[in-house]
Amino acid sequence: MHLTQFSDYGLRLVLYLACHPERVISVDEVSRAYGISRHHLVKVVQVLTDLGVVEAQRGRGGGMRLAKRPSEINVGWLIRQTEPHMNLVECFDPETNTCPIAPACGLKGALVRAQQAFLGVLDQYTLEDFRPHREQLVRLLEESLRRASGAGA
Repeated sequence: MHLTQFSDYGLRLVLYLACHPERVISVDEVSRAYGISRHHLVKVVQVLTDLGVVEAQRGRGGGMRLAKRPSEINVGWLIRQTEPHMNLVECFDPETNTCPIAPACGLKGALVRAQQAFLGVLDQYTLEDFRPHREQLVRLLEESLRRASGAGA
């Protein structure tokens, strides 16, 4: 199973916001902390805002924060929303499938079950489940921000 970069960035973003519930966070801060493209992150913020997961404020003093409590953000649900499709192999999509053995291949059923198991595990977690690691996460993110600031100076 391979998640897209978009989903990866979405997970990182909500985790960052969950670690800093006391303040509004800028896209630039998250971008620097993770060393990821601001441009890509803006797209992620837009989708998560549309989904009602992130609340974004534009303009001076703007930024973002979680729009829901961490306990209300299910990780499996979030992955399903941020992945464009969950096609592990070509035959998962009947419109683009060109595999000549698809009608007789039993592998697809096993892959479907594996995918369901993967998502089933993620369905057991909310963002709240990762908050016990908050202090360590914040420390690591702050170190990353200091390195990013030192590299640009």
